[in-house]
Amino acid sequence: MKKYSLAILLFVASSLSVVAQQKITLEEIWGGAFRTKGMDALSAMKNTNQYTVLNFDRNSKSYQIDLYDFATLEKVSTLFDTKNHSEVTSIDSYSFDKNEKKILIATKSNPIFRHSFTAEYFIYDIPSKTVSSFTANAIQEPTFSADGTKVAYAFENNLYVHDLSSGVKIQITQDGQKNKIINGITDWVYEEEFAFVKAYDWNVTGTKIAYIKFDETEVPEFSMDMYNEGLYPTQTVFKYPKAGEKNAIVSLHIFDLKSGTTKKINLGNYKDFYIPRIKWTNDAATLSVQVMNRHQNNLDLHFVDANAGTTKIVLNEKDAAYIDVTDNLTFLKDNSFIWTSEKDGFNHIYHYDKSGKLKKQITSGKWEVTNYYGFDEKSGMVYYQSVENGSINRDVYAIKVDGKSKVRLSSKTGTNSATFSPNFQYFINTYSSATSAPTYTLNDSKTGAVVKTIVSNEAVEQKLAKYDVTPKEFFVLTTEKGHQLNAWMIKPKNFDPNKKYPVFMYQYSGPGSQQVDNAWNSTDDYWFMMLAQQGYIVACVDGRGTGFKGAAFKKCTQKELGKFEVEDQIDAAKVIGKYNYVDASRIGIFGWSYGGFMSSNCLFQGADVFKMAIAVAPVTSWRYYDSIYTERYMQTPQENASGYDNNSPINHVSKLKGNFLLIHGTADDNVHVQNTMKMVEALVQANKQFDWAIYPDKNHGIYGGKTRLQLYTKMTNFIKEKL
Repeated sequence: MKKYSLAILLFVASSLSVVAQQKITLEEIWGGAFRTKGMDALSAMKNTNQYTVLNFDRNSKSYQIDLYDFATLEKVSTLFDTKNHSEVTSIDSYSFDKNEKKILIATKSNPIFRHSFTAEYFIYDIPSKTVSSFTANAIQEPTFSADGTKVAYAFENNLYVHDLSSGVKIQITQDGQKNKIINGITDWVYEEEFAFVKAYDWNVTGTKIAYIKFDETEVPEFSMDMYNEGLYPTQTVFKYPKAGEKNAIVSLHIFDLKSGTTKKINLGNYKDFYIPRIKWTNDAATLSVQVMNRHQNNLDLHFVDANAGTTKIVLNEKDAAYIDVTDNLTFLKDNSFIWTSEKDGFNHIYHYDKSGKLKKQITSGKWEVTNYYGFDEKSGMVYYQSVENGSINRDVYAIKVDGKSKVRLSSKTGTNSATFSPNFQYFINTYSSATSAPTYTLNDSKTGAVVKTIVSNEAVEQKLAKYDVTPKEFFVLTTEKGHQLNAWMIKPKNFDPNKKYPVFMYQYSGPGSQQVDNAWNSTDDYWFMMLAQQGYIVACVDGRGTGFKGAAFKKCTQKELGKFEVEDQIDAAKVIGKYNYVDASRIGIFGWSYGGFMSSNCLFQGADVFKMAIAVAPVTSWRYYDSIYTERYMQTPQENASGYDNNSPINHVSKLKGNFLLIHGTADDNVHVQNTMKMVEALVQANKQFDWAIYPDKNHGIYGGKTRLQLYTKMTNFIKEKL
């Protein structure tokens, strides 16, 4: 009997030991073992207090656009189901007309660059329950007119309008040509750096279309070999303006549907300028246009009289460094408008009258507004997200348009974001923190009180609890120079302060970015936890130049990208290296893209601090990167040669002492593999040994099939071997 009891006890102890020692694997991370549930394609309706969600039925393999009620969260109906319409096999995205009686459905999407794609489109008429197509071509960015009777779209660099009732198609532009003229769709650099693709807009009555024309004839071409499956590689050639090179020449045009004529708008005596946003006001004859100089430190908001073709500057913003373009411009019923600006040193919300005269700075304080959600005309409340509760946190707020009666609507400390109902009675709050997986709740917009939980992810939290991991510890790291920097650290579960641990540092460090935030885990975070399980301390520090701590902190890197950011990572590593439990001779650093630029520089310039570095898809000289991003922070190489060259890792390869792993995809249209090839040649000529990996036909994200698993296995093995 005693033996039997002992056997049971040993078995139980053994089982508990196995559970307690469960280790995260790369196969689990990249196989989706820690994937959280969300609300796919959640879209608030405009005319009813409802929202839609795109759902997929795995049994019938069909897609549904389901309608839900904000007040009850109950499903009202299925607006569209692919199983009832054989011609529509899948749904990639969808949008409604203004009256929400028609749905534009995209299927068979084919990506072009980061945001752009072509797709086949169908129109579903909700009242008649009929599906129709209006073109046999794969097109871009179709949009309904205000009355839902017409659809404008782009095809092969030209703009078209299709009349849904008569079937008549009008070709607005004729001169579109690949790598020369683009109408109504942005070029590569606008898409990447101003983050929009649809460069046209309907007015509120559906009588006029404003669009931007890009003449990229003189823009230098970049080519990439694609190795594919064929006997011979193919070549992708596209226009890519690098820093200091010629940009596309942009012009603004307004097409009048009644007369069938196009008017070119003279915006004034600008040279080498950008049009980062166009948007019709609530007046059908008034178009708003944002015009920015090439240095991006002067922005003019124009109001264009679409009938006369005349323009008036209603608002001007200047900045010693640069101005960030946003989508926050909102026109109220009286054509006064909401605008966000960093002009007082922090990003805040402003209200201007229709002539551009300031009515009120709505928010103020030494904290940043991070998202503008909207304005409720009925209550006079403005809804927004900010970091008032600490720069690593996000909360949802409401405030009167006169700047009074501010209410914090989110209650839990972490990252909160909101989707408001059309009448602003409710909002769906998405909350997470470093220790709480994403939860979606229905909240009351007046008080913020939770009405009901919609989606939670306790299952993921419970699953992670079975693993031998510790959460991030957030702290403020002060360098010897006195800079206070947000940081986090993940320690091994069985952490012993009397032991000496190697440290693996992660950072991105790009202007306005943030890696130290109180939010749920990314896939990289699970990798960091896995490394901590294997005896590493993983740390992350947001140095100067990163975001959400005010303009001065963010913009101090102007004209010298890579100087203060590298200094801060080296200084942070020195501070961490002095902790009693850290082996200062074993500190490594990792980064991707801007982070790869940084990790390369840190290893070379901090050769006595860092033992190893991994750089994925790094910029190795800002001379090789695009005009809009680079010149925003650096001006042109012709104006600031030393800023470009002094902080280029290529020019510091001779200092390399540690172990270096360099990784790039050959089909990276963003940070070209040229960056890595130039670095390789510099390292070879400096007679430096290093490791590198090239991924054929992979873009900036380096993914597809087992690519990420292979890549992270390679990086893990490198860390184990070198750190």
